[in-house]
Amino acid sequence: MLEYLNENYYVNDPDFVSSLDEAPTWSVPFGLKLLERVKYKHNINALDVGCGTGYPLLELAESLGGSSKVYGVDPWEKALDRVRQKMRARKIDNVELHCGRAESLPFDDMFFSLVVSNNGLNNVDDAEKSIEEINRVLKKGGQLIVTINLPGTMHEFYDVFKSVLKDHGLLEEVAKTENHILEKRKALISWLKILRNAGFETTEVSEDKFRYHYSDGSAMLNHSFIKLAFLGPWKEIVPERMLQKIFTETEETLNKLSRNKGLTLTIPFACIDCKKL
Repeated sequence: MLEYLNENYYVNDPDFVSSLDEAPTWSVPFGLKLLERVKYKHNINALDVGCGTGYPLLELAESLGGSSKVYGVDPWEKALDRVRQKMRARKIDNVELHCGRAESLPFDDMFFSLVVSNNGLNNVDDAEKSIEEINRVLKKGGQLIVTINLPGTMHEFYDVFKSVLKDHGLLEEVAKTENHILEKRKALISWLKILRNAGFETTEVSEDKFRYHYSDGSAMLNHSFIKLAFLGPWKEIVPERMLQKIFTETEETLNKLSRNKGLTLTIPFACIDCKKL
């Protein structure tokens, strides 16, 4: 019972040190709101849908303790490998991982008392089907907590990007940009309707925002997370023959606007706490 009293070697363990990235800038503001809403209990099964590289999955597993088991689902196998490395380094043994999608969860009906998704449902192919699947695997009266970023996300970038597209007569691409925003960031009222139609009662909705800060547009566009999560879809909007020109002008405009005070991108988001009826 007191094994932890002898575990004082972590500071010099390379594997453990390599696992200490549990504060990813993008995920944490959402995750802190989510973790505040969890009803922490003993002896429950919990699920993190879209667990990625393990936040807040592993935090939830350690906070619930060994009497509970936490399952993670994500289609990104390499991210799950990273979670496994963290589990080994931190000796977490109450987590089970599955490579899969929210639209087809590999669990029995009413298996979980708690389901969370930290900005994961924005990226599913079918939001309605995903919520229906969560409803299926959640016990009656069970808790569902989801965080979502909202349509105003990074409006400072999108305003400039759309303006540059418009200057070049690419009105169809402006429309594609608007559609991209709405596909990835549904309005809060849309999520509440989907949840209600799937059989959930919303108990609390909390809206908040945080900000990314950069010295200029060049720093922003070269940031590793922007390149990983955002740049690909932005590039797909622009005709290949115009790609270099559009992004050069977008970058130059952002640099001009940020010359005196840097560049700020605003991320509005919501945390929705629900109960299965």
